[in-house]
Amino acid sequence: MRYFCLTCDYDGTIAHDGRVGPSTVEALKRVKASGRKLVLATGRELNDLLAAFPEASLFDRVVAENGGLLYRPASKEKRLLAGAPHREFVDELVRRGVSPLSVGESIVATWHPNESVVLEVIRALGLELQIIFNKNAVMVLPSGVNKGTGVAAALEELELAFHNVLGVGDAENDHAFLSMCECSVSVANGLPALKQRAHFVTQGSHGHGVEELIEKLLANDLADLEPQLKRHQIILGTTENGEAFALEPYGSRLLIAGPSGSGKSTIVSAIVERLAASKYQICLIDPEGDYDDFEAFVTLGGPTRIPGISEILEVLSTPDQSVSINLLGLPMSDRPSFFQGLLARIQELRSRTGRPHWIILDEVHHLLPAPLDSAGLTVPKDLETFGLVTVHPDHVSRAILSSVNGIIAVGPDPEGVISQFNVGAGAEADAKLEVDWPQLGSSQTGQAIVWQFSQSKEPVRVNVQPAKAELRRHRRKYAAGELGEDKSFYFRGPDKKLNLRAQNMNMFAQLAEGVDDETWGYHLAQSDYSRWLREAVKDQTIAEEVERAENDKTLSHTESRARILEAIRKHYTAPA
Repeated sequence: MRYFCLTCDYDGTIAHDGRVGPSTVEALKRVKASGRKLVLATGRELNDLLAAFPEASLFDRVVAENGGLLYRPASKEKRLLAGAPHREFVDELVRRGVSPLSVGESIVATWHPNESVVLEVIRALGLELQIIFNKNAVMVLPSGVNKGTGVAAALEELELAFHNVLGVGDAENDHAFLSMCECSVSVANGLPALKQRAHFVTQGSHGHGVEELIEKLLANDLADLEPQLKRHQIILGTTENGEAFALEPYGSRLLIAGPSGSGKSTIVSAIVERLAASKYQICLIDPEGDYDDFEAFVTLGGPTRIPGISEILEVLSTPDQSVSINLLGLPMSDRPSFFQGLLARIQELRSRTGRPHWIILDEVHHLLPAPLDSAGLTVPKDLETFGLVTVHPDHVSRAILSSVNGIIAVGPDPEGVISQFNVGAGAEADAKLEVDWPQLGSSQTGQAIVWQFSQSKEPVRVNVQPAKAELRRHRRKYAAGELGEDKSFYFRGPDKKLNLRAQNMNMFAQLAEGVDDETWGYHLAQSDYSRWLREAVKDQTIAEEVERAENDKTLSHTESRARILEAIRKHYTAPA
């Protein structure tokens, strides 16, 4: 489910001439029965609303006074979200004969054309107040207070994000919250400016338009409106003809695959940065600790600490916080069961809130390996949006792989990625993914082949737009941290007389300076240095720089050693 909350304006939206019709009330009850929340956002004062609309108790929260007051119908508790009106301001309006004049707990309201007098008084008294219009109604509130801030406070209490909210209104003061909703709707009687900005305009007016919207919501969670939600798409890069290429933020179930050092992390960091900028919540499982320094995340866990599931859920309970979970401290054999336990709890959270919006599994073959299927462990098949990152698609659990609806292939052999996917997903011969790969060719550095086959689209070559804040590839970890034995470099020499382990870049530089020329030259001739940097450190840039030194046969051992160490120190370390 995408939409967990319906937020409605009152006058002119669910209400006509101040009253809500019985059929609209019944439609709202059906929304509640579906498990969704209801929030009412009105410019009215609370007592006035409750007198006109006794059924307000249907709503989980009521935002009254145009964002100045939050009301909890179940407990009848009120929470003031703005300061009380200035006494001298009200007295001056009365003295100047402003009528009608209504004073609430935070709002002062009148009608057109009194706004000119109101503005004169605000200026004369030097107050920081704003005027907000609702057709002919004129509302005065503290600066920065509006329906958007009020609805945000309501959603915070309900632990919901705007990305899971459907909003509907009709007038100027509804812009503030509708512009924040995942899907914004205007009823047919809405103002032209509101209709122009809305994703959808109902055919019916007032409550009948809301009923029409509710029918669509309950029928298919507004799936037929997805093409209108262009503003939320995630721009990955540009196609060869220069057009922007976007991913859908909801319903994308992507496999991101390719060999080590091919650019998978560049893809993931670009997607993550854009999701975070749009305030989508992300849960990234990071077995290798590659995202610790990415500012979009609260990072939990590390080489010496295993994160607790309750700790992870505590971070995710705040809609605007994303989390990366570093599993370096967890033995490889324990990672699948840890992830199974975590995923069950995340699914519970998703069933209540729709969050986290994205689950990204780096090195997914460590978390959901193919043997899971034969072991009979539960792998959910209804994850709505995710990214699976792997070097080995054919080593991933068939249950999760078979639900993929798009592939991002990086590196020189996209055909091989698709072949491994076919093997891993277990597709029948007539259902396997087939394409004229010789015509498409391989992806180059900074490119990816993207195939959204669930949308019957052809594969597209995309020039990936890097993350603005380029992912720092754990310089601290690789420079001075403790890489695992499988990630370390070993100086052994031609006769395997040595076994000198470099568990980080600093140690590599120290050992490289001390080993004899025969040992240095042995690894140089086999391109061991660039291979380690490409496959273990996963840094394509420095690997290419080192590879050029390896291939330069005019260099002496002393010169090649100096050039390679200079490159490493430039990127990762500094001289002691």
